[in-house]
Amino acid sequence: MNSKVKLLAAFAAVAILAAGAAGGAMWYLAPAQHGAGKADAEAPKKAEAEKKPTKYVTLDKVIVMLRRAPNEAAAHYLSVDLVLATTVEQEKEAKEHLPLLRSIVLSSLSPLTLSEANAMTVDQYAATLNKTFDASYAKENHIKPFSEVMIGKLIIE
Repeated sequence: MNSKVKLLAAFAAVAILAAGAAGGAMWYLAPAQHGAGKADAEAPKKAEAEKKPTKYVTLDKVIVMLRRAPNEAAAHYLSVDLVLATTVEQEKEAKEHLPLLRSIVLSSLSPLTLSEANAMTVDQYAATLNKTFDASYAKENHIKPFSEVMIGKLIIE
């Protein structure tokens, strides 16, 4: 019986040492807070951004006919559903801009061929559309009623 207690105590000691070593390793390998001024300056920005709840507005079923390659006879289409990240205050304005956004998406993606469309990732589509929206709103001197566009669904036929 005495040997069982010693064996159990040994296992407990090993478990405690392993947990302490893992905690020490996590503390040692954790990214250091270099430049406290940077961290202090970023903290209010993050807190301010977190105060406003994010609302999501959808733009469904934007269908784009892709450009035909010279040797292709069949027509190919791209269907995309977009999700716009906005604030509660700007939600109504974002919904009012949906027809304009549909037009911008169409003009941005229609020059693609099937092979170009297939080669792009979802993140590349989102980045392309974000750049296009930024440029369009800057050209018209308007404020975008959303912060980011994301891809909700993408179908290429």
